[in-house]
Amino acid sequence: MLALAGCSGGGDDGGGDGGAVELMHAWTGGDGAEAIESLENAFAEEHPDVERDFRAIGGEGNVELDATVASRLRDGNPPSVFAGWPGNNLVQYEGVLGDVEEDVWEQANLKEAHVDEVVEFCRGPDGMSAVPIGSHRMNDLFYSVEVLEQAGVDPDGIDSFDAFLDALDTIETETDAQPYVNGLATWINLQLFAVTMQGTQGVDAYMDFIEGNGDRAAVQATFENMEELLTNYLNPDAAEIGFTEANQSIMADEAGFIHQGNWAAGAYVAEELTFGEDWDRIQFPGTENMYGFHVDSFIYPSDNPTPEASKTFLRFAGSEQAHIAFNQFKGSIPTRETDTSDFSPYLTETIEDFENAEHRPPTLAHGLAVPQATQADLEDVLADSFLDPYNVESATDGFMNAI
Repeated sequence: MLALAGCSGGGDDGGGDGGAVELMHAWTGGDGAEAIESLENAFAEEHPDVERDFRAIGGEGNVELDATVASRLRDGNPPSVFAGWPGNNLVQYEGVLGDVEEDVWEQANLKEAHVDEVVEFCRGPDGMSAVPIGSHRMNDLFYSVEVLEQAGVDPDGIDSFDAFLDALDTIETETDAQPYVNGLATWINLQLFAVTMQGTQGVDAYMDFIEGNGDRAAVQATFENMEELLTNYLNPDAAEIGFTEANQSIMADEAGFIHQGNWAAGAYVAEELTFGEDWDRIQFPGTENMYGFHVDSFIYPSDNPTPEASKTFLRFAGSEQAHIAFNQFKGSIPTRETDTSDFSPYLTETIEDFENAEHRPPTLAHGLAVPQATQADLEDVLADSFLDPYNVESATDGFMNAI
């Protein structure tokens, strides 16, 4: 990321534990702040002897957090633990992360508890350097129940991308609502590209693409579908607002659909809207047998200021107790077997879908599918070639070259 390799001062042998576990994260407000507070309280109750310094670093999409962590790692002054995405996102930190496979994963029996995919996501160039805390789903398509009822649209009948566009046409014709809302940020449209490709070209085409063996025709067809969606049905102020403002249109019954990770549902819960009555969701058409995989985790630097206390926290973070404490408020779900009695009906359904999904394709926009540098290249292509103007040929070439 920022020439981090070589900044490590060694392993866990030096220094010992001389202070509080400094945990840096980006959950500064809303459901995220409530979730991390719940996690900290649960950890304090379980380990009252371990001092804590949980520090929130603001900024959308972990940008400020990532920059602060990179600076600290580069200066040889790492935090004890930091929140971040595992998977290919760990590549940027090669050389400065520690391996906690034996002291955390094996000692706490976490491999047996968590699904196989997430175990592998937490294995990076320096070994098993991360522990998962939860997962957001990437292929939900949220909608206003009132708008669809006014339009006479049956969401259960939306079983293909063409059927989705037909539903948007009906909303536009039969109501005053905006058919589809979102922002135009590059990460929003990178996750839209991923789910559109999975739904229209198939999970195998998507997996081939992220692994560097993509079919150009499949990439082009994905961009063509996105162009039709965004040029005909997207809110006119998309370039001026973020997804949170767009999501407010769903809550106000002023728009039909929005595609987001299931963090969007946290806003509905905060506004005390009722799942199934005020808002609902379907899987993005064509992805009904998939769970779009996103993972949040805690990452362990090798030159650790509090190695034993940090490992104590990570063992706790992978536990059922921690996953319940965090995810029931975050709007995400555990990546391990967990009692669901404390989860909302929506999250309980999501947990069931996660357990029963035939495929769990990793997210392209949040660190799992490709390294951070490749993700940045893909976002540059969207900004330069697709979002304005919608140049399908140029965007296709850019994505093929970047991957």
